[in-house]
Amino acid sequence: MSESLSKSLDAPFTSDDELAAIARGVIELSLPKPQWTHRAHFAAALWLMRSRPELELAWVMPRLIRAYNESTGTANTDTGGYHETITQASLRAASSFLGKHDGKPLFAVCNALMESPLGKSDWLLGYWTKERLFSVEARRHWVEPDITPLPF
Repeated sequence: MSESLSKSLDAPFTSDDELAAIARGVIELSLPKPQWTHRAHFAAALWLMRSRPELELAWVMPRLIRAYNESTGTANTDTGGYHETITQASLRAASSFLGKHDGKPLFAVCNALMESPLGKSDWLLGYWTKERLFSVEARRHWVEPDITPLPF
């Protein structure tokens, strides 16, 4: 990955159009794989929550992610690709965060989320042990946290 692409993947968003482009890229299966980062997952979820409120994201997002993974050559298996518990927990977190920042531009909400503890890719390990979170069961189905309940 080029240095400029790497920097741009970490740079704060400057417009809602950037989030829309990520979400559309996932929907259209055209987002370049290196751009499907932790940050991009939240950007797509937030954009869909605000722009497509009629969608039941707990049902839609798993299908989008699985299809996107397959389109980029990432197999959805018991050890890689789509992860149900991470997706559902992240959707809950994003929805809660968005609700607390209602009325703000979406790019600003996403930037604030990425500056919060949720912006760290290991935030879920405060709620699940690594063994439970990365189990085959948690990858296939929702598994409740085993350290402490989610606050949302």
